[in-house]
Parts: sequence; C-alpha cells; structure tokens
Amino acid sequence: MITTNRVRPSELLLERIARADPARQAITDLSANGVYALTFEELNRLSDRAAQGLIELGVREGENVAYLLPNGWEFAALTLAVWKIGAVACPMLPALREREIPFIMEKSQSRILVIPAGYRGFRYGPLIDGIRDRMPGMKFSVTVDSRDPSDVRSCLGGLAAKEPDLEEIRRRRPGPDAPAQLLFTSGTTGEPKGVIHSHGSLGQALDAHVRTLGLTDEDTIWVPSPMAHQTGFLYGMSLAMFLGAPQVVQAEWSVETARAAIERHGATFVQAAMPFLADLTRADRPPQGLRAFIATGAPVPRKLAQEAGRRLSCKVAGGWGSTETCMISVGSVTDDAEASWNSDGKVMPGREMKVTGEDGRTLPPGKEGLFKVKTPAMFLGYLHHPEWYEAAIDAEGFFNTGDLAVIDEEGNLRLTGRVKDVINRGGVKVPVAEIENLLYQMEELRDAAIVGMPDPRLGERICAYVSLKEPGRSLTLEDVTAFLKAQGLTKIYWPERLEVIDEMPRTPTGKIQKYVLRQWIEKMGTR
Repeated sequence: MITTNRVRPSELLLERIARADPARQAITDLSANGVYALTFEELNRLSDRAAQGLIELGVREGENVAYLLPNGWEFAALTLAVWKIGAVACPMLPALREREIPFIMEKSQSRILVIPAGYRGFRYGPLIDGIRDRMPGMKFSVTVDSRDPSDVRSCLGGLAAKEPDLEEIRRRRPGPDAPAQLLFTSGTTGEPKGVIHSHGSLGQALDAHVRTLGLTDEDTIWVPSPMAHQTGFLYGMSLAMFLGAPQVVQAEWSVETARAAIERHGATFVQAAMPFLADLTRADRPPQGLRAFIATGAPVPRKLAQEAGRRLSCKVAGGWGSTETCMISVGSVTDDAEASWNSDGKVMPGREMKVTGEDGRTLPPGKEGLFKVKTPAMFLGYLHHPEWYEAAIDAEGFFNTGDLAVIDEEGNLRLTGRVKDVINRGGVKVPVAEIENLLYQMEELRDAAIVGMPDPRLGERICAYVSLKEPGRSLTLEDVTAFLKAQGLTKIYWPERLEVIDEMPRTPTGKIQKYVLRQWIEKMGTR
C-alpha cells in the first residue's frame, strides 16, 4: 500500500476567491464571437447579483441548481452564485439531449434549468420545449442570450438584474460539510450515478493539487476541457479561482484558439485529456509558453510524450483521478523521469492507494489487482443510492475504483484494465450498458455488444458488434446511429464502427466474451 502524510484542512474556494486581487484579471473567455474579460471584482459582483436572482426564484440552501452551459464566464459566475447562497451546483454537458436532460432533472429535483440560447449551431429552446412535459418538477427555465457581462439587465438570462442583498447572501454562505457539487457520471448499471461532493472535499482536492504541482497565483490556468466535467470544473475553473489566478477558457476546440490562449493570453498550466495534447503537439506550429500539461484519462504514449516535451517545450505528466475521489496520483512536473508521463504518477499528499486481490489482501509491488484509494477529498455519496456508496467503500474507508492496476517498486501507478465495462473515449466515459440496452430494442438485432477499439488520438473509440435475427440482411452503421438518435442518445455515445457477425463468442454459461471481441477489433485495426 502506498500512502503519504495527511494534508492540513484546506480553505474553501469561496474564502480564497474573496481574497483575490479585485483589480486582477479573473477570466478571459475566448468566445467564437469575440473575447470577454472580467476582473475578480467584476466576477464577484456579477455572481452576487446572480445569487440574488436565484434567491428571487426561491432557491433554498442545499437545493440543486441545474445548468447546461458551455465553457464561458457565465459558467464561472453562475457556479459562484449557486455556492454563495448555499445551493448545490449541478452542471450538465452541453452535448446532452432528450434522453439525458430529463433524467438528470428528475433525479436532481432541480426546479431551475439554465441553458444557452445556442451553442455550436444548436438551439436549446426548441429542445427544452419539446421535453418540458417530461420535467414536471422544473418551474423555471432561464435562457442565456446576451453574453455581454456589462449588460447586467440581460446577461445571465436576467438573473443579475437586481442589486444583491449582501447580508442575506453572507448569511447563507456554506460551511465545509455542506454539499457543493452534483455531477452525473456514467456507470455500469446503465443508470448514470449522481456523485455528491462537499465544499470541504473540493477544497481538499484543490489544496493538494496546488501543493503537489507547485502552482501559484503567477500561473495562468487554461481551460479547454468541458467545465461540466470534473477535469474542467475542478482542475480548470475552480483551480484558478482557488489560486486567485487568471484563467483562459474556450468552449470550442481548435488549435488556433488554443494558440491564442497560450501565446497571447499567457496560459502556463492545463489539465486535459490526451487528445488535446496530441493535437497541440502535431500542429504545424505548436504553441509555445505552457509550463506543464497534466494528461489524464490514459497514460501518455512514449512517442507522444517525447514529441510533446520537445515541440511544446513544456513538462508533460500523467495522472489518475475520478469524479468520486478527485486526483489521487500525478507525475512530476519538475524532473524528466520517464515514469512521470509513462504512468499514472505517484500518490499525492494525504492520499492512499493500494492494489488488492479478490480476497481484499494488499498485493506486493508489480502484481496486478483491484485498485483501491483513500482520500480526504472523497465524495459524500451517490444521489438516492446509499447502497452503491456502501458497496464501493470498505471498512477502512478505501474506495474500490473498479479498475485493475499495478503499483511498481518506485510507487508508480499503472492502470491495466477496467472491471467496469466502460469505454474511455478521449477522457469521456461511455455508458456501455445503456447503449446496449437501446440497441436490443432494434427489431433487426439478435445480440449486441459495445466494446472499445484502440485509437491513436482518443485512446478508444466505440465499436458495436451485432448479430442479426435474419442472417444475410443488410445493416449499416448509419442505420444504427439513426436509431440511437431517435432514442435521444447523445451523439458522443454513438458507435463509430459496426461489425456484423453471425454468432457472438460466449462462455459455457452463455455470457458474451467481450475480451474476444476486443481482440478481434484490435487485430483488424482502424480502416
């Protein structure tokens, strides 16, 4: 078992941002329509006004507030507003559609949904109107149309229109044990899990990150990862506010926007999935100026790490974390050891990690087993499912990640596989069981199995293996994706390859042998 000394209790983000230099740039929003910039004073003022708007709508302390917003200054201001009145932030990825939004609204019991008027050519108003009857608990829909932060009457969907009652807002300020965040993450049960974090657990996560990586308010944090995902939310937006440092955010991925973030606006640190690193490294003219890139989601391939360090002139390190536990391990950004990027790093201060056998006994270094972790940044539980939490946490407080791993003699972690049947597509966990359940509703199919296929950029892509009720009939990938679209499944979860086979490989008891399917697709390669 690998462990380090526990860290001291950390300050809460709201306490840290209150001490930030009010005249300093807090956020630079590289919007497709221009650049929006706010100082810490302006960000705090707008969040106070939005907090008042939420109070006017009747938001109570401890209530979940749902918002479906892309990266931008509005996401940061609204998050602070929610927290300042003791409510809980429940962000959703902008890519979610008819199937996922009603589910999250119903589970979170949020009475408010904040949406953008449009994003990447998609209009959200008609979508919400079409599914409103499936969200009976939603009382208010707030549409963010004007993006001008100086237009306090219209920006943030009108939430910032009134002067704030600062005394009431101060009265509502939450303590460390109060719930702060509700994030839904894909699981193996087919039902997304609502992960609850407190202000204290998020503060512990940020404090450890700052100390381990030597981050200061002299850094500028770049946020290309979705803020509605823990990577962008905690290790982008929240990290910058915790430091009192500037952040540069972009909602739509492009290397040229990334170049502006780094070279024009001075970004020095980023934590993101490997595809971002690959795209920057392979650009005709890789941007210069980053100090450190923490690549999460999968170990960085040797060739890419060496090339990135040379072409980007920055330190590249790997790391492992989850929505439930936040970051547990990370590589060094101060030395050139290969293990810093060719593994998932070493345990961070105050965290513990171990690999066990099925009997629960800790295995020696170099042996593969179940990966379990313990951290002061542990989540509070799964929404409405205490039994899931109880099943995941052992008597000593270790969380069973569901992954397989090896810890070597030097304490470097390497994830080797997943017990959970979830595909990792560029840092996005794909809910395999949910997709399969939908595919089994297709009249033409007898069997369906979703597996990950290797991909040099995303790590994995989604492959659907199917067998037909009537062998010889024609079925195309377009047929499958059209069906899933009609079911309201988010596009990022659609299969990207279809393999039609006569029979599924099975165990003697009839279970589909997915490892055989993975071997087949790996041998076939991309085409």
